[in-house]
Amino acid sequence: MSGQSLLVPGKISPTRPVPAAIPRPEYVGKDAPTPYTGPEVQDSETIERMRIAGRIAAQAMEEAAKLIAPGVTTDELDRVAHEFMCDHGAYPSTLGYRGFPKSLCSSLNEVICHGIPDSTVLQDGDIVNLDVTAYIHGVHGDNNATYLCGDVDEESRLLVERTREALNRAIKAVRPGRQINIIGRVIESYAKRFGYGVVRDFTGHGINSSFHSGLIVPHYDSPHHTTDIKPGMTFTIEPMLTLGTYEYDMWEDGWTVVTKDRKRTAQFEHTLVVTETGAEILTLA
Repeated sequence: MSGQSLLVPGKISPTRPVPAAIPRPEYVGKDAPTPYTGPEVQDSETIERMRIAGRIAAQAMEEAAKLIAPGVTTDELDRVAHEFMCDHGAYPSTLGYRGFPKSLCSSLNEVICHGIPDSTVLQDGDIVNLDVTAYIHGVHGDNNATYLCGDVDEESRLLVERTREALNRAIKAVRPGRQINIIGRVIESYAKRFGYGVVRDFTGHGINSSFHSGLIVPHYDSPHHTTDIKPGMTFTIEPMLTLGTYEYDMWEDGWTVVTKDRKRTAQFEHTLVVTETGAEILTLA
């Protein structure tokens, strides 16, 4: 694997403004969101609005990813996604969520998730996860992907490729009548082929008018998560695979999660709606 030095926190730029005309999620300006008490199964009108939110989130992530190259800062990636969402009438869901200061999460190399965009400069050989969520018409669309920066070593490249495949296999396993733990069973069995760790403490989640509805979608084989999958349910699948342990440490910022052994990790995510025969991806650019 690459012999690059470990990440350290950079300088965070001032909060980017959102035009006043763009509606905010209810949690903005509060310490925490109001707990969701609605259904996990959504009506067709809500699902259609989620298609719009998901498409904007996917396009914003795609636009930011075009800039990934050695010498670019993660703050610049955040700027591009922020401006894209605002230009399309969407609010960046992460901005102000439990105090998060930016409009996407940028998680490099050993960062599992929730990295804060800052003055960190991308290096040749990095792997870069971007996690983008858009809020529009009262609903959220959430997706992420891991990208290669420059000349990436083979071990890291394969980790990224196989994490994407783990997500694809998990999506194909979604069927009405199955339990939600089929998702983690499929991911973990695939990851074990390569000796990868599967992160347990950060999961997929229900999503709709709430960023995180309370529904938990584990990515490991969990006998305790037995919720029945039903048509109309909307949730994310977002496996996080590691080259070593799934155990983690958290930086003092209270957000940035890194592998305890500081080995690399990759993640991919889509927002889905369960159909009568499987699952439809709502976060397609």
